[in-house]
Parts: sequence; structure tokens; C-alpha cells
Amino acid sequence: MQIAIASGKGGTGKTTVAVNLFHFIEKLWDHDVHLVDCDVEEPNDIIFFNDLELQKREEVFQLIPEIDLNKCTFCKKCEEWCEFNAISIIPKISFAEINADLCHSCGACSAACKFGAITEKEVPLGVISGFSTVAGTKITEGRLKVGSAMQTMLIKKLKKTAVSNNGITLLDSPPGTSCPVVETVSDADFVILVTEPTPFGLYDLKIAIELLNEIKKPYGVIINKAGLGSAEIYEYLKHNNIELIAEIPFSRIYAESYSSGDILKNISSENETVYEQLIEKLKKITMQSEG
Repeated sequence: MQIAIASGKGGTGKTTVAVNLFHFIEKLWDHDVHLVDCDVEEPNDIIFFNDLELQKREEVFQLIPEIDLNKCTFCKKCEEWCEFNAISIIPKISFAEINADLCHSCGACSAACKFGAITEKEVPLGVISGFSTVAGTKITEGRLKVGSAMQTMLIKKLKKTAVSNNGITLLDSPPGTSCPVVETVSDADFVILVTEPTPFGLYDLKIAIELLNEIKKPYGVIINKAGLGSAEIYEYLKHNNIELIAEIPFSRIYAESYSSGDILKNISSENETVYEQLIEKLKKITMQSEG
């Protein structure tokens, strides 16, 4: 089963939930569990674990086309086929150029060219690293090359490398509701939306819910930092019949532990109970999914 942990905005505690959920599934659930950090622009799941051993490191490449001006007839067919406006052709001055920053490596231009003027070269996209814990569980992260805008492409490759058909896979999604998030949750069996009881939290939660409804993904909501803000978010969930699957109370001590990377060493009994109950709910969801 694939469970994605997402949020409409950054800073709600999405990574906190993902890391803790991984920790407690490892302890309490008789399933293999694999944590995949899909926030490829700023992966940080591994900083909360002190017992990790690097198992593999794979550089990932993107195929970028090049135009041979000696073979190009400047017919502009490749430009017409490119849906991302990455190709510029000016026949009058025999100009042909590909903007690598806009190219999505779809191969359409190569298929369009009948004169053999387009070839492809490998350009570094990022790195995928796999780690194992002392208990034998796995954590995999993707790390995008600085300056690249191809988050979705790396996430797709990361999921292909890391996601297994066995056990539980936790996908720690990027924040927001853009294309990288859609790619992360696209194959998930269930999505956990992490929010906070603030006006910004509610506003962005609504956008995230609209997205999941659009792509028909089942989901539940966790309210982190409960006790802050107002009751407006609870009224919204109740009015729209959206399941509140857990509440994590605000704790200054816990926030300080997060900032030093020690959240797994300072779990209160109250928070431990929250995750134990959350896992029981996820077990029921898993059984329903398998049934």
C-alpha cells in the first residue's frame, strides 16, 4: 500500500508526520515499511535518523536534444510538435535552438525530425540515494540538481526506483498543489493531508482537497499544532463530512526538538498515543483497500 503525506502549504508539519509515522509503523505494524522523500528540492527526512547506512547512490540524467545545423532544414516541424515551447526556429537566419530549461525530454522533436538533425545527450538531473536503518527498513530520497526545474521528472524516476509492491510505502510529498505533488500522489492508495488550525492552513487545505477530489484520491486530514488558532477548520471538516484522522497537540518542546533534528528522541506519551491510534486507522484503510 502506498500512503502519501501531503499538505497544501509548507510548515504544517508534513515531514514531522511522515518521519514519525515511519518510526511507529516500524515498531508497531507487522509490515515492511519504506519512506520515500519526494520533496526533491529540499529533502530532509534523513536528518532525523542517526542509524542510517548508505546502500546506493545513483545519478539520474535527463535526455536533452541537440540540433545539428548542418542537417537541419529549418522546417519548424520540431518546433510545432514541442508542447513546452522549448524550441526556437528562425528559417531566414538559419537559427535553431533548444532551451534546455524548458525541455521535458518527451522525445517529440526527435520523432518529428525526418532529416536526422536531432540527437539527444545526457544532462545531470539529480541524485537518488537509498539508505537502510539498523532495523532493516529503507529510506530513499531524491535530490534535484540545483537550478533544475524538472522536479516532476525526478520524482517519477524516484518512485520507479523506490516503490515496492510489498509492505507499506510512505511518500513524503512536496508542499503545495503543483505538478510535483500531483506526480507524488498519483499512485497513492491513500493521502494524509497535514494542516494547521490557522487561516492560511485552512485556505491551502481547501485547495489541496479540491486537487484530491479532482484526481479521485481517498484522503483524511491530520490537524497538527492543535490548540492554536481557531475552530474554523474543524467546522469546515464537519460541514464537508471530511474525516479527521488525528490531532497532534502543539508543543513548544516538540518544536524545539524538531529544530535540532531530535523529534524521534523526544516523543511524548500523548503524541505516541496519537500515532498508535493513527496506525490502527491506517490498518483498517489497508484492509478495506485490499478487500
